Amino acid sequence: MSDALATTPNTRIQEPLKFAYWVPNVSGGLVTSTIEQRTDWGFEYNKKLAQTAENNGFEYALSQIRYMASYGADHQHEATAFSLALGLATERLKVIAAVHPGLWEPSVLAKWVATADHLTNGRIAVNIVSGWLKAEFTAMGQPWLEHDERYRRSNEFIRVLREIWTSDGGAEFAGDFYRIRDFDLKPRPVDVPGRPHPEIFQGGNSTAARYNGGAVSDWYFSNGKDYDGFSEQVEEVLGHAKTAERLQPVRFGLNGFMIARDGEKEARDTLREIIEKANRPAVEGFRDAVQQAGSSTGDKRGMWADSSFEDLVQYNDGFKTQLIGTPEQIADRAIEYKRRGANLLLLGFLHFQEEVEHFGAKVLPIIREKEAELAAREPQLTTV
Repeated sequence: MSDALATTPNTRIQEPLKFAYWVPNVSGGLVTSTIEQRTDWGFEYNKKLAQTAENNGFEYALSQIRYMASYGADHQHEATAFSLALGLATERLKVIAAVHPGLWEPSVLAKWVATADHLTNGRIAVNIVSGWLKAEFTAMGQPWLEHDERYRRSNEFIRVLREIWTSDGGAEFAGDFYRIRDFDLKPRPVDVPGRPHPEIFQGGNSTAARYNGGAVSDWYFSNGKDYDGFSEQVEEVLGHAKTAERLQPVRFGLNGFMIARDGEKEARDTLREIIEKANRPAVEGFRDAVQQAGSSTGDKRGMWADSSFEDLVQYNDGFKTQLIGTPEQIADRAIEYKRRGANLLLLGFLHFQEEVEHFGAKVLPIIREKEAELAAREPQLTTV
């Protein structure tokens, strides 16, 4: 374990690390490769997977959003409908639906979430995706904004959601992108202890995304990162949070593709096969499309700005987190990420059903043992 940090920046070090999984609601699995993937994008498979996940240590399930066939995802189910269906098929799992500002109005989404929250007894959350796939917006006749403008729109979108969900009486907001006047939402979302409103996740690695993470989001989702890359993001986001008017401290989620095997060589061989069998045209097309993301920013910092071809085979840089090896090795990395500020790990797998079960049986118990040791070593920090 690294000793680079004198103490942990994680103010919730005493709390168990949370786990989410990527819902495979698009075809092609979570890697753009011709390797066998015993994973299916259909509802019956996903219904069983959600039930398996909530019984194997997973608290959240994130349904990804694509609207058109692209880069290996030839078919896809819409995220909000799919998330609600999975919520109704489970008892404890919290479902996160990815949504795009510009394709949703925040007041309409606020109403949808309130209804879905009642149907699931308080288990709905949203992931605000500012957008990277220009072709989808233009195909639907929607304007494509410059990168930082997309994040400025997302900032307002999140603030409108929070205003509608928490205001006493009619909600009011006047911004550059959204205006609401005397909007009275009834019923409101479910009153869940410790939750001022349904959770708002937000992804991105850019300077603009980090600002939003500290200023307005409940959760900041990072693409896959090594230790130092993740720590750098945590520090910057926390800096923005110190000057923001927040209802709760920001929390951090990190993407990772997990390959847990009995031996490290077996795990590394699986990774090597995934990359060797990459669907090269699809990965190259994806690389071209994501030039609208981090590479388009003035400082060239953000999602996929420094991703190699091999990284992009897992389209959220999940290999960079290096959750690859034996259960013991993976547990050590998970604990180090927790020490550096991670409150949640968002996981993808090659064969979801089998590997989610394996995670619950073999990996999670070791993580729980090691984080108990970590909590005993680290001081309890004051939440800011």
